[in-house]
Amino acid sequence: MRVAVFSAKSYDRASLEEVNADARHDLRFFDAPLDASTAGLAEGADAACVFVHDRVDADVLERLAGLGVRLVAIRAAGFNNVDLTAAGTLGLTVARVPAYSPHAVAEHAVALMLALNRKIHRAYNRVREGNFALDGLLGFDFAGKTAGVVGTGKIGAVLVRILAGFGCRILAHDPYPSPELEALGVEYVAPDDLFARADVISLHAPLTPQTRHLIDERALGRMKQGVMLVNTSRGALIDTRAVIDALKSGRIGALALDVYEEEDDLFFRDLSEQIIQDDVFTRLLTFPNVLITGHQAYFTREALRGIAETTLANIDAFEQGQRSGNELTPERAPG
Repeated sequence: MRVAVFSAKSYDRASLEEVNADARHDLRFFDAPLDASTAGLAEGADAACVFVHDRVDADVLERLAGLGVRLVAIRAAGFNNVDLTAAGTLGLTVARVPAYSPHAVAEHAVALMLALNRKIHRAYNRVREGNFALDGLLGFDFAGKTAGVVGTGKIGAVLVRILAGFGCRILAHDPYPSPELEALGVEYVAPDDLFARADVISLHAPLTPQTRHLIDERALGRMKQGVMLVNTSRGALIDTRAVIDALKSGRIGALALDVYEEEDDLFFRDLSEQIIQDDVFTRLLTFPNVLITGHQAYFTREALRGIAETTLANIDAFEQGQRSGNELTPERAPG
């Protein structure tokens, strides 16, 4: 099949070409993201391969369908950027990558927790300047602390096992509790209970209308003073303005983000020579107890390989008139 690959960075191209070494598909790579102004690049393609920040709304889907595109292959787990109802109306198939390396995201979440707790980012800069003072770098032991994990799918489950290895008590919330995790001693509780009891809270839920701004002013008001909050899932799970207020009051003692609700105009590009126009984001950068990475939690060799393999398997199945099991419709969308 002829495939137009949008938002294709060098590492995307390398991983997809490696899996497509037999050249069974004609992959055409475009650095540009997909939106109404770039949809024309898919002319002559049977499939459009998109990433999490590509805009695949009704207008774009109509343009793609008019160009002959029949498949939208999302090389990510998230699909909130795709209008599934419009795709169904237009007869377009949409498939995603539901899992690649849950270890990648879970391990990055833990890396953020440890770096933020022990102020590794601040200590690194101090030492480079010849400052070896320890003032302001005091952390805490994770052993014996209560960790709250919101969402215990594949990623959340890996995180639970890592934190259990640290000696944490684990609280969890998920519509579908895991018997395997319960056997490890995980206690499933309501969100308000988790917020009230956890010293560290890590978010691993999909973004749906029900989970948007899950962490809002009310939820923050339930949390312990000085709680650590970590989000490596979807930016809009957090009401950023409410979180900034909680940072100012000390309700949040430490915040780690790999995602941001308005990240589309920021992440996956070099803006170092520009003035960032997002005042809310720049306000976050002023806090010494905030650590932000640019949506890199998934970014491991193993994850990129897994994404490429599943993406091409989805395309293979469509070409053969079969189902891969990763197709999405409004009725079959998880969550």
